[in-house]
Amino acid sequence: MVVPSTTSARQETATMLLPPPCPGGGAIPTVDMSAPRGRGALSRQVARACTEQGFFRAVNHGVPPAGPAARLDAATSAFFALAAHDKQRAGPPSPLGYGCRSIGFNGDVGELEYLLLHANPAAVAHRASSIDTNDPSRFSSVVNEYVEAVKQLACDILDLLGEGLGLEDPRLFSKLITETDSDSLLRINHYPPSYTVHKLDHDDQCKLKGVARTKAGSGGNPAAGGRIGFGEHSDPQLLSLLRANDVDGLQVLLPDINGKDTWIQVPADSSAYFVNVGDLLQALTNGRLVSVRHRVIASACRPRLSTIYFAAPPLHARISALPEMVTADSPPRYRSFTWAEYKTAMYSLRLSHSRLELFHVDDDESGNGSKGK
Repeated sequence: MVVPSTTSARQETATMLLPPPCPGGGAIPTVDMSAPRGRGALSRQVARACTEQGFFRAVNHGVPPAGPAARLDAATSAFFALAAHDKQRAGPPSPLGYGCRSIGFNGDVGELEYLLLHANPAAVAHRASSIDTNDPSRFSSVVNEYVEAVKQLACDILDLLGEGLGLEDPRLFSKLITETDSDSLLRINHYPPSYTVHKLDHDDQCKLKGVARTKAGSGGNPAAGGRIGFGEHSDPQLLSLLRANDVDGLQVLLPDINGKDTWIQVPADSSAYFVNVGDLLQALTNGRLVSVRHRVIASACRPRLSTIYFAAPPLHARISALPEMVTADSPPRYRSFTWAEYKTAMYSLRLSHSRLELFHVDDDESGNGSKGK
């Protein structure tokens, strides 16, 4: 259910705090969704953060850490603590289910294990029987409770974004993820500490050898001794909401004070949600919003646990630039496509590939974008 714009004092008030620059010269925008400056100010600040960085930290967001989030963390931590052969009952990922090291189907690897679930009660119940064999309904209940809470937060943010961008229908974005056949996902990543990573190599599905190292370039290197936990990528969906424990590792690629793209370390904050603009929002806004590229460096001596809600439309939803985003000076940049078409392209590519380039309109094409590169 999408909350109307007049429902609560929390949603009617906000301010943006800009913390001191992070190493590398960038800054992580922080949106306080409870500060007393009014919904109009909040919507403009959300739009500003999504436009300028494609990424922000949401605090005082209304999802209590001691509620659904804590219960989900406990359930997933218990799963990842199981023996390898017990966890493998929930995999291999196709793409849903339990995975380890191998990310996707094109050779990408990371120093992690994960659960990827469809954010649909029936799909969760189907997978739960292989995740919590003692009480599948218990696991389903915990996941579904969390999904409802974080989906509501995603809808609030998308509605604020629609208002801040001045859309004729500010709820257009959120309507895409509240459809009954929404293709939203929930991903739980577990990055073991360095001294236990070798245990993952004994899993039957983890036969990939070697450790993925950070490639030079793109404005920075990981911390000394760092390993690629999850490689550079953008999220393909509309919006991603990430919550993690108090272990560092997340980095985003943002312009520094000189305009050069630099990897910025995101300080850990287990009470906050980190919000990423996805590829579909970039296409819908005709490039006004940019899908932020990010990665995770696994260099901690403690395990990192992160949970990401990927807000996505139904497979049949058609994605094209909104009328408000197209002008004579800014013609359509991407040809129209469905989410199903985009997912097909996504699965054919490496993790780091800029997928939207496949749907880019050539300069000499007409405004309808009937052909792509």
